[in-house]
Amino acid sequence: MSAGRLLSVLLLLQSRGRMSAQGLADELGVSVRTAYRDLARLQDVGVPVYAEPGRGGGYQLVDGYHTRLTGMSEGEARALFFAGLPGPAADLGLAAEVTAARLKLLAALPTGLRDEAARTAAVFHLDAPGWYREHEQTPCLPVLVDAVLTRRAVDVRYRRWRAPQEVHRRLRPYGLVLKSGIWYLVAAVKQRIATYRVTQVLDAALSDERFDRPRDFDLAAHWGTYLDDFHARRHTGTATIRLSPRGRRRLPDNVPPDVVRAAASTATAADDEGWVEAVIPIESTEHACGELLRLGVDVEVVAPAELRQAMAAVVRVLAKAYGSDCAVREIGSGEATSVPCIPES
Repeated sequence: MSAGRLLSVLLLLQSRGRMSAQGLADELGVSVRTAYRDLARLQDVGVPVYAEPGRGGGYQLVDGYHTRLTGMSEGEARALFFAGLPGPAADLGLAAEVTAARLKLLAALPTGLRDEAARTAAVFHLDAPGWYREHEQTPCLPVLVDAVLTRRAVDVRYRRWRAPQEVHRRLRPYGLVLKSGIWYLVAAVKQRIATYRVTQVLDAALSDERFDRPRDFDLAAHWGTYLDDFHARRHTGTATIRLSPRGRRRLPDNVPPDVVRAAASTATAADDEGWVEAVIPIESTEHACGELLRLGVDVEVVAPAELRQAMAAVVRVLAKAYGSDCAVREIGSGEATSVPCIPES
């Protein structure tokens, strides 16, 4: 029988008051029979647990009983940071520690504050991943967490966007970042610091090499600088486009915010039909073509010539596929924006 689970039963009763055996079982992830055995074991060791029969009854502690067995383990203390983030905590393998830490915190609070904490928790919920995106599977994340916490180098096989696509690296992990539901690893490799998308880590194994993270390294500051640099490098050119009134309304749903801002700041006065001309940043001809085609007949590329030709080529292929010689009236209006697979930097 787990002593840790018995303590969890005790803390649940202390922090929540009366609970049914089914409720305890659900909280602890055990069977109802196991919950009954745990309650009996607490009674056997002198904990004043008694049952209230009837509808709405359950198990509770004698009024005034309060345990002081609330000391936190090292893992539970680490997990406190994720107390309001059950999804990320589960990704990191800290779900049980987060549950135990929250119980101990609640048990240590006076009744009034405990009730207020419960009310607050009931009306706020964080769902980190963006819309139109499934939760990413990160089987190598626990190994990387271990490497970060123990400051051990890790050998990985990583899939990147350029050739050769699969590379082997020895990394010295400095930290993990969760952005829009996607995990990234910040690590030293040779003499530089690079960023790796965790889902692209195909294999990971801890090494015997130990390392010290630089004392002046600030993960949050580094990530902010990295994002600024990433956005500066992402756009390699510009395009001049014409937008209809409906195209201007649909633009925020189909392109990133920086493109929307650029279009708004460079837009000319509307012509007689309400069309405007604007200059927007683009990543590449192929990427810009895919984004702008979402606007269908509400956008026209004026320049550069290669982007205009790419748009026309796609329209011709679609017209042929649909068996029509006339111009295609609409080229879709998908609203999902792409999430870059940040390459090894």
